[in-house]
Amino acid sequence: MTGQQPRTTTKKELVNRIAEQTGQTKVVVKDIVQKFLDEIIDELAHGRRLEFREFGVFEVKERAARRAQNPRTLEKVEVPSKRVVKFKVGRMMRERVCEEPAPTPPEVIDEAPPTKQAKNPFEPPKSNSPF
Repeated sequence: MTGQQPRTTTKKELVNRIAEQTGQTKVVVKDIVQKFLDEIIDELAHGRRLEFREFGVFEVKERAARRAQNPRTLEKVEVPSKRVVKFKVGRMMRERVCEEPAPTPPEVIDEAPPTKQAKNPFEPPKSNSPF
């Protein structure tokens, strides 16, 4: 990344693409996508682990209570325990998203005329001396 914010894709955009690719109406696709998301939330709310092979695993973890410090006032505060959703990336997603793609060779547009060879830095300088 070059410091730019990545573009955000909305649920509406995904629904539109899926509807176009499948030939289903946007209303039907939107309903299915929403039901899918609701099921994921319900499973996690009940503390269940969701595994999508090759994609990843969602699970709920318990964070222990801890003491923290307010950085402005330096006051000690108690942070209660809480449940958090964790996601572990699966192999297919890791390969397609996380790993660096191999660099592609530059595309040749026009053949440039050959350039003059650079001097070899390891070759001794030529002398004009007759000896």
